[in-house]
Formats: sequence, structure tokens, C-alpha cells
Amino acid sequence: MLVRPPRALPLIYRPLRRIRAPVDKVKTPQRMDDGQGRVIRPSLFCVCARRAIADVLPCQPTQPRPVETTTRPENRIKGMKRHMANATMEEFEALLNESLEMDTPDEGTVVKGKVIAIEAGQAIIDVGYKMEGRVELKEFANPGEAPEIAVGDEVEVFLRAAENARGEAVISREMARREEAWDRLEKAYADDARVEGAIFGRVKGGFTVDLGGAVAFLPGSQVDVRPVRDAGPLMGLKQPFQILKMDRRRGNIVVSRRAILEESRAEQRAEVIANLTEGQAVDGVVKNITEYGAFVDLGGVDGLLHVTDMAWRRVNHPSEILSIGETVKVQVIKINKETHRISLGMKQLQEDPWDLVGAKYPLASVHKGRVTNITDYGAFVELEPGVEGLVHVSEMSWTKKNVHPGKIVSTSQEVDVMVLEIDGSKRRVSLGLKQTQRNPWEVFAETHPEGTQVEGEVKNITEFGLFIGLDGEIDGMVHLSDLSWDQRGEEAIQEYRKGDIVQAVVSEVDVEKERISLSVKALGGDKFADATGGVKRGSIVTVEVTAIEDGGIEVEYEGMKSFIRRSDLSRDRAEQRPERFNAGDKVDVRVTNIDMKTRRLGLSIKAREIAEEKEAVEQFGSSDAGASLGDILGAALKGDK
Repeated sequence: MLVRPPRALPLIYRPLRRIRAPVDKVKTPQRMDDGQGRVIRPSLFCVCARRAIADVLPCQPTQPRPVETTTRPENRIKGMKRHMANATMEEFEALLNESLEMDTPDEGTVVKGKVIAIEAGQAIIDVGYKMEGRVELKEFANPGEAPEIAVGDEVEVFLRAAENARGEAVISREMARREEAWDRLEKAYADDARVEGAIFGRVKGGFTVDLGGAVAFLPGSQVDVRPVRDAGPLMGLKQPFQILKMDRRRGNIVVSRRAILEESRAEQRAEVIANLTEGQAVDGVVKNITEYGAFVDLGGVDGLLHVTDMAWRRVNHPSEILSIGETVKVQVIKINKETHRISLGMKQLQEDPWDLVGAKYPLASVHKGRVTNITDYGAFVELEPGVEGLVHVSEMSWTKKNVHPGKIVSTSQEVDVMVLEIDGSKRRVSLGLKQTQRNPWEVFAETHPEGTQVEGEVKNITEFGLFIGLDGEIDGMVHLSDLSWDQRGEEAIQEYRKGDIVQAVVSEVDVEKERISLSVKALGGDKFADATGGVKRGSIVTVEVTAIEDGGIEVEYEGMKSFIRRSDLSRDRAEQRPERFNAGDKVDVRVTNIDMKTRRLGLSIKAREIAEEKEAVEQFGSSDAGASLGDILGAALKGDK
């Protein structure tokens, strides 16, 4: 019993009858089956049909077409029909079943193929099953390397599609490598094993790594144990990596080079640290320099050499005494077994200059030093390498109190300083700069005793007086009350301006409080003191009337003005009239008060009259005898005559 051929078979014969073309150009349908529910790919059915036709046709379709033929197309088609008619259905059925039994690869799988040719930058690969495909040569090259492929090489490729529009298989070497790599990487990730790869590109936040077909991301923080400024030497270099994270569905792989380095360094560090002891002197190589110190390689493990442990003297920056790659001898100061951190020191291998500071720099001795650093609170002066002292801002100048130290001294300047205090336990020396010079107030007191006339520029004007610049860069103050004899201080100070040159008299010098009191009004002498030098309270003096007022009269004595109130004009109330006096009259008055502060004389005619009456009574009579004042005065007058 003959098996009926597939329903799609007439689709093959129909073009043979209508199209005058070679058999290998016959178009096939996109999908067909064999009548029993089995799907037949068009490419596979073409193979079956071609093999069947090739057995019954006198000319194979794969043979080249003759350039010229004398047979007409109509005759060739008739001949084909005759040969096909002679073929038995049993033979065709056998060939078709044989083709259907062929195990063809599935699309989306990795298959093996053989390179049969290389042309136009592509490799032509025969993957079997009558299928050939093309692959770009760059897919056979590792990053940064030339492709290594030759005719006859067997390679694995990824079958994306069995046939494209040109009848060729769509294959990819890169996808095959990727699938192979993912399988290998997943196994390594599960076993926590290292993988080998090469950095071939830079992306935002890190680098790209080729892991033998799969591309992974290397974060910038995972490149090295320390930040890497230049990753050029690492590019294209095959090296081990540790997989931190991978997601095949998303195609995401994150790797770390730092984990490999830390692991190897940890083993090496533990071995080196086990051979080190605190206090041991070892040789090391300066590996890196920072602001706060330097890292020294001790043969696989790094130790920190802090800037304060490099030398006994002040070191502003480690680069002053160290350079990268230099071999130095250091001492192990401390080892932390848990964190594997090592502290190193260089100055510990040198003699401590502080052991002799007390003997070399006794108190109150003066030495020459160099200013090494200036701060807001003072300046550091180096007496010798490793020994520095602080000159506090209060000890820098006798006169400049609120000035930054940088305006008094400068860095690297050599100055003379006096040792004020030494604290060996805290390794501190207090120095003084102003103590090397004499106190200007002492010098001024010696050269300008009280009463000395001086001259200076008005430096400042305040609400309580003037400040005048004097010799030795010191100032003296003129109080408001010392500006004028005749004017009030507030009025007298208005006549002065900053920068005026004025003369004054030294009235007081206080060295301890650093104060100098001056007086401008004392330049012409004290007229009030001169005028009242021989006058005492109760003295009778003659004054001249200068003005008549309602409340009394104004008088003048030796150029000093005074005022006599109405109640003091006479003992008799009826005579207490200012108008009875005229300007220019000479009047005898009694001094009742001498006020040196207000520079006023208290005068009274009434007091003079009472005093004269009392004196007359005591001399010429007694009130108990019944004598009248007139009698007493008359007797007194006769006595005068």
C-alpha cells in the first residue's frame, strides 16, 4: 500500500511546471506538515524534495548550468515529466521518510560547525544539515586582540534562525560564546570561584570586563583597594575577578577585582605581621604620600608613617623629607592584630632633643630662633631642629595689642626670643619676643618725668579725651578736664582733629598699667594756683567789680573771675542791692572758699563786715557792759586817729 505524499508536495511540482529555473531556486511555503500532524520546516522539506527530484532527473540541480544549450526549454520540461513518471512512489516515499528522520537542530541552540571559507571579513561556516551561515570575523576576536580563525577550524555557533531570505542559516559566534560563558559563570558563581577576564572599556561609574564572552560591570570602587587614578595599565590585561552579583534574565553581571586583591593581601599581610614586633626597626619603601603622612610598604603589608612621627621638628608636609619609591628605615610603633594596621615612626630612631632642653635653654635666657609657623594666637619659633616654642600674641609687642602676629613677624624670619617657661612633660616652651626689648613705658618714665613738655600727633579722639602719639610707639591721653582752664571739656575737644600736632605736659606715668596722663591746659602754668597761692580761707582781698547782675555782682581778682551773690553784698538787708555798685569799683571782700577743682573763689562782703564787727567788739568793748555798736565803732575810729 502506497503512502500518500504530504499535501504540500504539489506546491513543489507546480513551480517545476511553470518556472523555467534551476531546481535549487524553487520557493517553499513557510509552514507545512506531513499529513500526520508532524511539522516540516521549509528548509528540511526542500532538502527532501531536492533529493527526490535529483534521483529522477538526469541533471543534478547543484551542477552548474551550461553556458549554452541546444535543447529548447519545452523539450527539457517534457523530458523531466517523462523521468518523473518513471520514478516509483515507493522510491520517493523512502527518500522522504529518510529525510524526515534526520535530527535537525532547534533554533536558539548552540551547534558545531566547520569553517569552509573566509571572505569579505566574514567566515562561512557549514553547520551541517545542508545549512551554511556567515559570521563577522570580529566575533572571533577577544577585546584588544586580532581574530584567530582559519579554514577547517571547528567552532561553536548560536543558531538564531535556520534560514533567512537568502536561504542561509543565521548564526552568531558571539552569542555562542555568551551562552557558553553564562553557563560557566553561573557554575563559578555557585561555587564562589574566581573567573578570568579583561577590562576593555570605561563606562559611567566603572569599567566593562570581558569574561570570555559575557560582558560584566566593574564598579570603580572595586578596581583596587585604593582609588585608582589611571586605569590604563589594567586595560586588556587578563586577570582574575570575583563575581559579586549576576542575573541571567537581565544579562547583568557585577564583578570585583578588589576582593581578589584583599584576599591575597590579607594572606600576605598576616604572614608579614606575624614576623613583626613592636619596637622593631625595618626597611620599607614609600608607596604613597598624603597630607597626613606616608604609606610604607614593608614587603607585602603597608604601614602608616604619620607626619608627626617623621621628625622631631615640625614637618608641614611629608614631601619635605620623603619621596615615593624611597627606601627608609622605620620603627614599628604599634601593631593592631585585629585590623592588621601598623603604625610606624622615623624620629624614634633618632636622639630626642627634648632631653637636653632644660639645660640648654634656662629661664630668662635669650636665644635666636626661626619663625616656622604663624597662627591667630601667636607664632612658633624653632630654637633647634625638633625644639619649638610658642610666642603668644600677648608676648609679641609692648605696644601692638590687637594686631595679628603676621603683621609683627613673618615665616622664616630670624628673631631674638626669651625663654619664659619650659614644660618638659608636655614638650612645650613659652617664649617672649617683647621681653628682649625694654619696656617703653619705663623708658618714657625715665626720660620724661612729670611736668615735662612733649609734642605728638593726635591719634584718636574719643568721648573722654585725646590720644597723642609719643616716642617709643606709645600713646598718652589728655582727659577732657585737662584741655582748657576756661572752657568745658566737651567744648574744648571740638577744636581738635585727628592728625593735629599738639603740645602737652606730662602729668602722670603709670608703668604697671601702661598709662601716661597728659595735660594741655597746664602748658601756660596754673593761673588759679598762682593767683591764690598766698590766699587762705578768711583772708581779706580787694577785688574789682566787672559786671552788675540781678543776682549779684561779678568781680575779678588777679585775673580770676568770681561772683558775689546778692545775699553776700551786705550785712544789712537794705544794702543788699547790686545797683549800688558800679563797674570798676574796688571792694574789699572776705575769702570764704577756695575750690581747686572748679577753680572758683568764694567771696563775701557780708562775711567781711561780720568779721570786722566781731574783731572790734573783742578789742574795744564788751556787749555785757551795755556799750552800743556805735560807741564801739566810735572808739575804734578815735583809736585809729
